[in-house]
Amino acid sequence: MRFALVAFEESITSSDVVLFYFAGHGTQWENHNYLIPKDNNGIDNASLKTRAIDAQKVLDEFSVRDPFLTIFLLDCCRTYDVRSSNSNPRNPTGNEPKLNGLKAMDAKAGSLIAFACAAGATADDGIGQKNGLFTKHLLKHIAIPKQDIRTTLALVTDGVMAESNSRQIPFVNLSLRYPHIPLCDELSG
Repeated sequence: MRFALVAFEESITSSDVVLFYFAGHGTQWENHNYLIPKDNNGIDNASLKTRAIDAQKVLDEFSVRDPFLTIFLLDCCRTYDVRSSNSNPRNPTGNEPKLNGLKAMDAKAGSLIAFACAAGATADDGIGQKNGLFTKHLLKHIAIPKQDIRTTLALVTDGVMAESNSRQIPFVNLSLRYPHIPLCDELSG
């Protein structure tokens, strides 16, 4: 995943709309948000920095390339238990540092960050479904022609909250410079 990210970062130009989407696990460790790919089982706190992706660092690297717009969509639980690398099998709940859900991220000018759920909350993975609840509603609304991204995410939030009986509430952090940003101009028939 790292090599793909580096290649993607290097391809970004100032006229680009960058859309980064991640579905998987996420956690906060030592004040950093880490995205944990699904095939990274057995990860512990000592291996987070090498086997997981620092989400803020990715967003910062995108910003350095000065794209027209960056959209960062994270469909991951904002809680994830990572076992301690020095955990005591006789006392697995000892005085180890606790991981928190993903923390808020700095939305650089011209960026939007959408989380599938609030900090410290869990996202519905859509067990038995193709996608989780956030992605299900995102796919329903993201390709509506000429619809502003803020409207799209408001509709996603409404759908997620309605279907989860308000147990899951998406969270958006943004610093957009332009009043109307559609992701889709027209659908070809």
